[in-house]
Amino acid sequence: MAYDARRDCPQLPDFSVLKRLARDQLIYLLEQLPGKKDLFIEADLMSPLDRIANLSTLKQHEVDKLYKVEYKPIISTSDQLCFLIRPRIKTVKWICGVVNADKTVGRFRRYKLIFAPQKFYACEMVLEEQGIFGDVTTDEWAFYLLPLDDDIISLELPEFFRDNFLAGDQRWVRTAGSALHLLHSIYGPFSKIYGIGRCSKMAYESWREQVEEEENRGRQAEIGNVFLIDRDVDFVTPLCSQVVYEGLVDDTFRIKCGCVEFGPEVTSSDKSVKVMLNSQDKVFNEIRNEHFSNVFNFLSQKAKNLQMAYDKRRGMDIKQMKTFVSEELKGLKQEHRLLSLHISASESIMKKKTKQDFQEMLKTEHSLLEGFEIRECTSFIEEHIIRQLSMIESLRLLCLLSLTENGLLSKDYRSLKAQYLQSYGMNHLLTFANLKRLGLLVEQQPGETLTVMESKVGKLVNDKTAGKLTDAFSSLAKKSNFRALSRKLNLVPKSDEEYNLRVPRDMAYIFSGAYIPLSCKLIEQVLERDGWTGLEDATKLLNGHEFCATGTNGADVKGKSDAPRIVLVMFLGGCTFSEISALRFLGKEKGYKFIVVTTAITNSSRLIEALLDSHM
Repeated sequence: MAYDARRDCPQLPDFSVLKRLARDQLIYLLEQLPGKKDLFIEADLMSPLDRIANLSTLKQHEVDKLYKVEYKPIISTSDQLCFLIRPRIKTVKWICGVVNADKTVGRFRRYKLIFAPQKFYACEMVLEEQGIFGDVTTDEWAFYLLPLDDDIISLELPEFFRDNFLAGDQRWVRTAGSALHLLHSIYGPFSKIYGIGRCSKMAYESWREQVEEEENRGRQAEIGNVFLIDRDVDFVTPLCSQVVYEGLVDDTFRIKCGCVEFGPEVTSSDKSVKVMLNSQDKVFNEIRNEHFSNVFNFLSQKAKNLQMAYDKRRGMDIKQMKTFVSEELKGLKQEHRLLSLHISASESIMKKKTKQDFQEMLKTEHSLLEGFEIRECTSFIEEHIIRQLSMIESLRLLCLLSLTENGLLSKDYRSLKAQYLQSYGMNHLLTFANLKRLGLLVEQQPGETLTVMESKVGKLVNDKTAGKLTDAFSSLAKKSNFRALSRKLNLVPKSDEEYNLRVPRDMAYIFSGAYIPLSCKLIEQVLERDGWTGLEDATKLLNGHEFCATGTNGADVKGKSDAPRIVLVMFLGGCTFSEISALRFLGKEKGYKFIVVTTAITNSSRLIEALLDSHM
């Protein structure tokens, strides 16, 4: 293993209650429509629903047939239709079409719309405009949190990133505040809340409003500190190639709701198999946080140990054999099956990464992070575009170059943009506009350093009472300032000696020793300092919006002895498996246990895909 847990590490709270609450509420909503009914489920709710309530549970509550929302005329003959949907205008308009089609042919049915996790006013307006507001009943399934593992909880809202950070649509902020409120209600008051980012501040304020509306009562706290962080505080980390096993599995096969589907190339048959990836999988649990270079050695040793366990059968008498079969054999067979799958998955990853010149890619990324050989890196990216290799990878490397260099030189920006559009299509002009708006891919403006911009804005905005840069400045200064942040926070370890990936010394191991993720470094520093004191230079470069507050709201809090060392980190806009591995390492080093709550699991591909022009 890459690291051993400290003996004094605290135990995590039991999050299975979140699933039970969600299931019970869904059953209650389904029973509001008594009798047999057909259930239409929006596509991106099918996987989360499968984790909450399986088909047999739905059947027990008189769900006759299940359909996926496909935006076409329905074939259901049931007199009762229930729709489990996201609060999207497109879906509501489709339902209006279904109801009005029934009206046209004089068919009477009962219709129920269940919005997850909440309904928006705009959806009700559509129902009213289409003339069916009185023909349907609407409800909310307050499904805020899905536990994916002992220490990972997801809101399953992948659209949060694009809606909030690109479109400026803040409708999901209240949802994040409600998720925090649910955790607060079940697991007791938080002692302190730290945060950075505009969205984090709004989510905190939304949560605070909800807390103040309820009566204070002394409860035992199971979670100590809470840290809220916006995804746009650190774009560099999700744009780096993942090299821990779980991250590579996600990049290669795409983990969905904690489950991965391995195709024929892994199963060595014509069938695909779905595997739940969590701490219950003993093989996966031991390699998930490992650097990929260590995985094969571990799997090889595991195979030998398993063979030795099977070989114990030799020389057993009948009684011993009976005990072996009843107590051990089933577990060994399950472990053998999982071991075989993970070995095949690792081989498949190796083949794919070799084809993509993965080592050259990593070398270029590391040079960008360290600030060396930038011209060679630019040439590598240019060649990648000219050869028309992966469109997403090309954009990812362009964004990484821009973020680490605080923007591209004008001639490079124009040249690389022109070559990209020629290689992948002129329709990506809007993609470049999206990337520019977020500060992911920008052109350096001559003379427009951060200091110059600050002085210009200072003349326009005199905000002495607030004592901080206003949102007007934040929007003008969409700069990454990565180099300055890297120096101040020591994000790039000194390369005096070779980094030992078998015995890592810090969180940089998740990127082969080249880079400590900014998001995780900030969390480490704030916890060490018990606040933002001493980090003022770094927060200024991140455009501020940092805060620190007590989370008890005057309540008489009695915490478990372990509570102060249990830290909940909420990523608004998504987090990567690499960051989760880094926090697990930090926790084991410092005696913390981290609970990661995220709007969705992300990676470089998902982040870039969310900004492609095809989403418009």
